[in-house]
Amino acid sequence: MSTATKVVHHKEILGHPIGLFILFFTEMWERFSYYGMRGILVLYMATSATAIDPGLGWSNKDAIWLYGWYTMLVYVASIPGGWIADKFLGQKKTVMFGGLLLCIGHGVLAIPQSWAFFTGLALIILGVGGLKPNISTMVGGLYKEGDIRRDSGFTIFYIGINVGAFLASITVGLVAYYYGWHYGFGLAGIGMLLGQIVFIWGQRFLKGVGEFTGGSEATEEERLAAKRPLTKIEKDRVVVLLISFLIVVVFWGAFEQAGGLMNLYTDAKVDRHIGLSWLEEIPAAVFQSLNAGYIIIFGTIIGSFWIWWKKSGRESSSLFKMAIGTIIMGLGYVFMMFASQEASSETFGKAAMFWIFLAYLFHTIGELCTSPVSLSFITKLAPLKYASIMMGVYFAATGFGNKLAGTIGESSQLESFNGEMVVSKQEVLPFISKETFKIKDANNKVVDTTAYPIDEDKNFSIKSTVYPENGTVVFKDFETGKNLNRLFELAQGGDSKSHQLLEVLKENNVTEANPYHARLVFEKDKDKAQIIENKGDGKDYGVSFVLEEEQSEQEYATFMWLTIFTVAFGLLLLLFLKKLKKLTHGAEDNEHEILEQEPYELANTELNN
Repeated sequence: MSTATKVVHHKEILGHPIGLFILFFTEMWERFSYYGMRGILVLYMATSATAIDPGLGWSNKDAIWLYGWYTMLVYVASIPGGWIADKFLGQKKTVMFGGLLLCIGHGVLAIPQSWAFFTGLALIILGVGGLKPNISTMVGGLYKEGDIRRDSGFTIFYIGINVGAFLASITVGLVAYYYGWHYGFGLAGIGMLLGQIVFIWGQRFLKGVGEFTGGSEATEEERLAAKRPLTKIEKDRVVVLLISFLIVVVFWGAFEQAGGLMNLYTDAKVDRHIGLSWLEEIPAAVFQSLNAGYIIIFGTIIGSFWIWWKKSGRESSSLFKMAIGTIIMGLGYVFMMFASQEASSETFGKAAMFWIFLAYLFHTIGELCTSPVSLSFITKLAPLKYASIMMGVYFAATGFGNKLAGTIGESSQLESFNGEMVVSKQEVLPFISKETFKIKDANNKVVDTTAYPIDEDKNFSIKSTVYPENGTVVFKDFETGKNLNRLFELAQGGDSKSHQLLEVLKENNVTEANPYHARLVFEKDKDKAQIIENKGDGKDYGVSFVLEEEQSEQEYATFMWLTIFTVAFGLLLLLFLKKLKKLTHGAEDNEHEILEQEPYELANTELNN
């Protein structure tokens, strides 16, 4: 056998082994680092490269594209991470090495250089792959087969994940908002370092959990068990696990819009103004704390509810909980549909914040019914010799769900129309107003200044009405009605952007009396902006925009189809629930309370004889 958990006595706190709380705090800080970085990642990529704290200057579409790939790979790496643990190092050592890579990766990410950004992401992917599946398997290793506390143990562990996520979303988001992106990335790295320290310190409470026994230390019985082919029951259970992984892909494909589409939507189309003297508006990244905060509040309530539900003799299988969770999570997007309708009800309108609060509430309840249960489900059904690999496959399924989320989010963002500003600065000034914003002075200190954005090479935008007239597209200032066409130029020709724009407007019967609208965003070329002599010359500005009505319609359709598909998928699972339960061969039928003096181990009937 590659990785086993030997029978040992574990002291308890609050009715659970002390080791659970070592893993709780280790994972709490690891998730602090992950969700802290995740909360600002897309915003950092989509922030202008000429901002006071420059981002990468990518389009929303490209930012979500990379976000999808990153969040997929960070979990797909769990497959080799689980394999390494099962075949070579054991879960405990693999967690240790994974944590080390994460510390290095987050540290590198705090360096404000392009090479550091991609290198840091790569190291984080490898680190999470080593840590994530194996620390979860170690939680299962603390409980004896049939222990009814296993699900609640995973719920407690899951609360730890979200305490870290909650703290990170607020602190990292605010630090990035006030001090800069790379300070936010650095704070996330400090969190990972604390997690590594906790894990090293708590080794004495994890004796016999996650040890590697595939080498010379393995007993003859363990070697034979490792070589024994799977039984019919084990094969059936693996089939059920693989089906449950499909649930995982669908669930996270919808849920993980939080870091991409919903993050950008909150930033652009939600009224976040609160008017405090020290905080005019809530940073979009801080809304990521809602999910984690709700889990801290409702985690034990939902866990206790399912225990009561089971003791009442009602259907309470893991598959049932996962189906219900998927349905509830999907219904959360109904509130995003309402938000989209409210924002679209007036030109350049914004939605109220409470829609976001309600959406995250439903997403969280769905998550609590699905995610910790699925983690526990794996430790109940997976053959012991494949425990870490199956946990790795689970997290890989989560990764594929994240990539699906990225693809869905990417499809919700329309390609922007682009052009170049073709007039002097003086001709643009009548259409823009002075603003108070932050700049760096000669001593590299951040100070407030009031000026036209174009004087400081900053981005500026002009709200415009858009409609076709005599074979051309007319742009007029939304507030004054003045013509804007002379300010910029779109590419010409049969297949040009201007031709595409004209066709879209005609197809939707847009007229001067019933126009479309666009926010024209002017941004200086980031390379030219680095030349001090060019500062404030008003040259080398590009323009980009999407049609507000088309973008709103696309977002509404995305939220609607997310609702329809997830609810329908959950109902389909309920329809086939009995057939799927048969394949588990009663793995969840004999759960009961375990007394403190009893030993704990991963489920493996052969080792318990």
